[in-house]
Amino acid sequence: MPTSEVLDWLLSGDVAVAYSTTRDLLGHEDRDLQCRIATEGLGATLLAARGPDGHWGRGFYQPKWTSSHYTLLQLREIAFPPTHPAVRESVQLILATEKGHDGGVNPSARHEPSDACVNGMALNYASWFWADADDLRSVVDYLLRQRVTDGGFNCKHHEPDDAVHHSSVHTTVCVIEGITTYLHSGFAYRRDELEQARSTAVEFLLRHRLFRSERTGAPIDSELTRLHFPARWHFDILRGLDALAAAGVPRDERMDDALGVLHSRRRVDGRWVVNRAYPGATHVLGDPAGQPSRWVTLIAERVLLAYPE
Repeated sequence: MPTSEVLDWLLSGDVAVAYSTTRDLLGHEDRDLQCRIATEGLGATLLAARGPDGHWGRGFYQPKWTSSHYTLLQLREIAFPPTHPAVRESVQLILATEKGHDGGVNPSARHEPSDACVNGMALNYASWFWADADDLRSVVDYLLRQRVTDGGFNCKHHEPDDAVHHSSVHTTVCVIEGITTYLHSGFAYRRDELEQARSTAVEFLLRHRLFRSERTGAPIDSELTRLHFPARWHFDILRGLDALAAAGVPRDERMDDALGVLHSRRRVDGRWVVNRAYPGATHVLGDPAGQPSRWVTLIAERVLLAYPE
C-alpha cells in the first residue's frame, strides 16, 4: 500500500484517479464518485470533445489519438461511467458501421483484413460500455480466429492468407485486456474458448518474462521497461503486469524481472514518473515526462497490491 502521503496525493488529483484509488487501493466502490468523472476533470474534457455526429476526431480511427477509437479506450481506462448514454451511442455507432468483411471492426477499406490489436481494444471498451451482446459476437469470432500458434496474438496475423508464427506483446496485451473486460462484464458467448485463448496469451507473455526475447533473454526493446499513461496500443511492463493482475493471474516467478524493474522505478517519495508520451494529437496534455504521475503511481500500486514482495 502507498504511504498516507502518496495516498492523499492520489485522492487529491483528478476525480477519475480518486475513484480508481478508492476502488482499487482502498477496496471501496463509490458510485457517486464515479458518476462525477462524466462532469469533472479529464472525463468531462474527453466527453466535451465528442462531435454532433457521435464521433471524436475525424471518425472511428483518425487521427491518433483523438479519434473515437482511442478516446473510447481512454474513457474505459479512466473508469468513465459505463452506462453513460452518449458514450454508449458512440460505441453502438462503431459496431454498426465500422465492421469489415471478416467481422472485426476495421478502420481500413472493407477489403483489407481487420487488425487483432484494434479489435482487442474495441472489445475492451465496447464491453465496458455494455454494447449489445449480439454486436460483439463477430468481434469475438474474429479474435478467436487470430490466435497464433505460439498462443498469443499479432496484428499481422491474418488467416489463412498472411499467417505469422510469432506473436506481438503489443497485440497480445490488447487482446488479454479485451477478453478480461468482456468476461468481467458477464458476456457469455464462447466464454470457455475466450478463457482458453486468454490463458495461452498470458503464457506467451510469461514465457517472455513480459519484456525479454524468448530466444536470447535480452530485452526486446528498452521502451518496454519504461512507464506510460495512456499506453494507447503500446505494451510496457506496467501495462502487462496490470493486465495479468486484472485477469486474476496468480504470482509467477516469470513476473519477477518486470516486477523488479517496477520496484526500481519507484522514487524515494513513493511515486513513479511517467515516460514521454507517444507522438500524436491529444485532447489534453498528459503529465510531463520525467515528472511524478498520479496515473502511473496508481497503476503501479495496484500491481504491487496484486503481486506483493
